Amino acid sequence: MSGHSKWSTIKHQKAIEDNKRSGVFTKIAKQIHIAVKKGGSGDVDANPFLRACVEDARAVNMPMENIKRAIDKALGVGGGAAAEEVVYEAYGPSGVGILITVVTDNRNRTSGEVKNVLDKHEGKIGGPGSVSYMKSIVPLPTVSLTGGELSKVKQLLTLLEGLDDVVEVWSNLAE
Repeated sequence: MSGHSKWSTIKHQKAIEDNKRSGVFTKIAKQIHIAVKKGGSGDVDANPFLRACVEDARAVNMPMENIKRAIDKALGVGGGAAAEEVVYEAYGPSGVGILITVVTDNRNRTSGEVKNVLDKHEGKIGGPGSVSYMKSIVPLPTVSLTGGELSKVKQLLTLLEGLDDVVEVWSNLAE
């Protein structure tokens, strides 16, 4: 049994689910805002960035009213703070260059949080252009591990697919 009241248990479960959904909705609303700014239009048919974000929003059952509100906010129709995309350049442990892209409505707060995380992990914030001058910026490769059909070797090879230097070292070790 659920103790005092079954409704109390249901209410707490719904609150937890709603909290998770609202976090996802907030992230997607910020993505929509950035897509409207990048594409220069609030029209889904004319803006491919916005179309992709709207498809993502509909995939998580975000209401159309929330989507329209996010588009209007990006166009300046509604009030409130505008979210923007900010890129920080930093150095991690052993001098590894890191580009950190964030979406924020408050640059000062976000800057402090990024610096705090870097300090905890032996990193330093860099100046403008200190990391971005590098010619080959490779995004972090990801593999979906939910299927379970890939063996560990296939997963490793999939991760190393786009990284030429590492693939060459791997092939030399295999010989």
